[in-house]
Amino acid sequence: MNRIKAVLEEKDLTQKWLATKMAKSYNMVNSYAQNRRQPSLEDLYRIAEILNVEAKELLLENKDRKL
Repeated sequence: MNRIKAVLEEKDLTQKWLATKMAKSYNMVNSYAQNRRQPSLEDLYRIAEILNVEAKELLLENKDRKL
């Protein structure tokens, strides 16, 4: 699970903006933000770099997940 959507909202940024910065489709970024698909480690670090946060800030610990 990831916090990409939450971090984008905190920074008042859009998924479309992130998709453009990553040179990925909006649908791919949306699937990351909706937790339908998890980004590769490479993409996770790229997202963190673009959003100016630590990669670990984009991840939820297992204990924080809703079952």
